[in-house]
Amino acid sequence: MLRRLLVANRGEIVCRIARTAQRMGITTIGVYSEADRAARHVRVADEAYYLGPSPASESYLDIAKILALAKRVGADAVHPGYGFLSENAAFAQACVAAGLIFVGPPAAAIRAMGSKSASKAAMAAVGVPVAPGYHGDDQSLQRLSTEAGRVGFPLIIKASAGGGGKGMQVVNSAAEVAAAVESAQRLARTAFGDDRLLMERYFPRARHVEVQVFADSHGGIVGLYDRDCSVQRRHQKIIEEAPAPGLREDVRAAMRAAAVQSAAAVGYVGAGTVEFLVDESQQFYFMEMNTRLQVEHPVTEFITGIDLVEWQLRIAQGERLPKGQNDIVQRGASMEARLYAEDPAAAYLPSVGKITHLRWPAADPALRLDIGVDAGDEVSTFYDPMLGKIIAWGESREAAATRLRKALDDIEIVGVTTNRALLSSVLGEEEFLAGRIATNFLDTRHADLYFGEPAAGDDDAVLAALWCATRQTGGDALWEDSRGWRLGCPPHSEWRFGERTVTIECRAPESYCAHLAGQEYPLRVLARGAESLDVDLAGQVRRLRMVQVDRDLHLFRAGRHVTLRLAATEDALQAGGSAEEGSLLTPLPGTVVAVHVTAGQRVVRGAPLVTVEAMKMEHTLTAPYDGVVERLAFGVSERVAAGAILVELAPLEAAQAT
Repeated sequence: MLRRLLVANRGEIVCRIARTAQRMGITTIGVYSEADRAARHVRVADEAYYLGPSPASESYLDIAKILALAKRVGADAVHPGYGFLSENAAFAQACVAAGLIFVGPPAAAIRAMGSKSASKAAMAAVGVPVAPGYHGDDQSLQRLSTEAGRVGFPLIIKASAGGGGKGMQVVNSAAEVAAAVESAQRLARTAFGDDRLLMERYFPRARHVEVQVFADSHGGIVGLYDRDCSVQRRHQKIIEEAPAPGLREDVRAAMRAAAVQSAAAVGYVGAGTVEFLVDESQQFYFMEMNTRLQVEHPVTEFITGIDLVEWQLRIAQGERLPKGQNDIVQRGASMEARLYAEDPAAAYLPSVGKITHLRWPAADPALRLDIGVDAGDEVSTFYDPMLGKIIAWGESREAAATRLRKALDDIEIVGVTTNRALLSSVLGEEEFLAGRIATNFLDTRHADLYFGEPAAGDDDAVLAALWCATRQTGGDALWEDSRGWRLGCPPHSEWRFGERTVTIECRAPESYCAHLAGQEYPLRVLARGAESLDVDLAGQVRRLRMVQVDRDLHLFRAGRHVTLRLAATEDALQAGGSAEEGSLLTPLPGTVVAVHVTAGQRVVRGAPLVTVEAMKMEHTLTAPYDGVVERLAFGVSERVAAGAILVELAPLEAAQAT
C-alpha cells in the first residue's frame, strides 16, 4: 500500500498532487532546491526536504539525490509530476530497483515513446497515421540538410527526446536549416541531455488535438475523450480545452481508437496522452505520446468528473481501472488558461522578481485554481515561469469561455509582468469563440489581441488622483490628512502622474470635482477602503482596486491593470539614469550559450551578437545599428545578471573616424 509519496518536482503540480494524496490519507513529501526554500509547494506538502542547489541539474534532475532522500525519509512511492524526470526511463527503472512504487508507466513504455523518432516508426508499423518527415540516426548537418530538402518547406525541427515545445524551430527555406539545427541541438542538450533531432512537414493551419488515455496492469485501457491545445506561443500551449471543438464524430472516434492502439502497442500502464496534428481536412497524424500527466489534465477531469491523480495512485498500487470505457460520460465543456510571468509584448520575455501583491479569483464548483505561487513568492530565472492555471467549466463551450475570461479579469498581480491580458483577449476574440483555431492562431489574429496591459488613460489618472486625495493615514493631525484642506479656501490638492496633472477639489462631503487638461470630472465617492474605491464618475459607477508599491499606483478596474507613477514633490529626488551609449544589456539574468561575433568584427543592423538562455528559453541580442564590436564582456557558459553589459558596439561612423 502507498502511504508516503515523494513528489519529485516543484511548483503547481506538487500542490495539485498533494491535494488528492492528502484526501486519500497519503502523506505527501516535497523536495526543494535553494531557490525554492520558501516556495508554495514546500508549504503545501506534509513534509519537505532540501534537495540541492538551484540549477535543476543539481537538484530536481539529480536521480541519485532523489532516491537517497526517498530512502532516508521512508517514502513508499515517487510521483514525477510533469517535466524534469517525468519521462526519464532511467529514473523510472531506478525507482523500481530501489524498491519504490513509480507512479507512472513502466520504463520500457517510457523508452518506447521517449524518442519521437522511434515512437513514430513504431506507430507507423501498427497503422497509426504519421506525418512525413525524417527520424533517422544520422544526425550530421549534411544529412539533416539533405532530408530537409526531401521533406519540403516549411518544416519543423524538434528535439527527439523532449517535449514542451523546447528546441522547436520552424524552417521556411534551405538557407535557414543550419542555424535552426544548431539552436535546436543546443536547447535539446540543455533541456534533455540529448541533442538528437527529427524533422517533419510543418502544417501552418493544423490543430493540436490530443487524447487522454489510461491503462492498468491487467490489460484494461480507456480513452477519456480529447482536448484541443492549438492556442500556443513558441510551440507551447497557453489555452487548452475539452472536448476539441468542431471535430466530426467519425474523426473523434478514430482518433481515440488510434490513441488506445498506441498505448496498447507499448504495454502502457497509467496516465498518458497521445498527441495528433489535425489538418484542415481533419486528417490526423501522430506526433508523440507524453508518458506522464499533462499540464492540461484538469479540463479532462472537469468534463468526466474523474480525479486523474487518484487513478494514477490507485493503478500504481496494482488496482484495476475504476471505470470501463462505457462508464465514462462526458458532460459540458472546460477550458484552461496558463498564467505565465512573461511579457508577450516583448517576445514573451520571462519576468522575474518578487510578487508584491497577488489576488486570485474566488474558486467555485465550476472554477478551479491550480496555482504554484502566493503573494511574497519569488519568480526566479532557474525554472519555467508558469505561475498557475485557471480552469473553468460550463454547460457549453461559450459558457466555459465566459467564466474563464471573467476569472482572468479578476486576477491582480504586482511585481512581475504576466500574459493575463493576452489570455483574456484570446477568450473574447471572435474567431476563437467560433472555434476557428489553429497552432498559428496568435500570429494570424495578432492585430485583434492585446499582448500587454493597456496604457493609463485620463479617466484612470482622475480615479488615481481621487484615491490619493481621499486617503487618510489615521492620525489626528491635519497634516496627516491628504484631502486637501486649506485655511479659508476651498480644499483641493494636485497629483501628478507623468505628463498628467490632476487637481482634486472637495465641494461637499464625498463630493469632488477633478480638473485635468481643461476638462472637469464630477465625482462622488460611494465607498472607500484601504485598497478599494467605488465612485460615481459623471453618472457612471466605477469600481476599482488600488495597490501602491513605492511611487507606482496599480489600478485594477473592469479587467484592466494600468500603472501610474506618482511624481515626487521634488524632481531632483526622482531616480534617473540611462544605459551606457553603445552598450547592449541583457534584459534578465541568465547564462550565455552562444557568442556569434568576435571583437573587432564589423556587423550590420539586426545581426545576432550574443544568445542568453534564461528560464528554458533563448534570447538573442542583435545589433541595433551598423557598427564594430569593441568588446565582449562575457563568454559561453558564464552567468550574467539582469542589466549586465554584454557587448559594446561602436557605430560604424565613429569606428571609421578613429
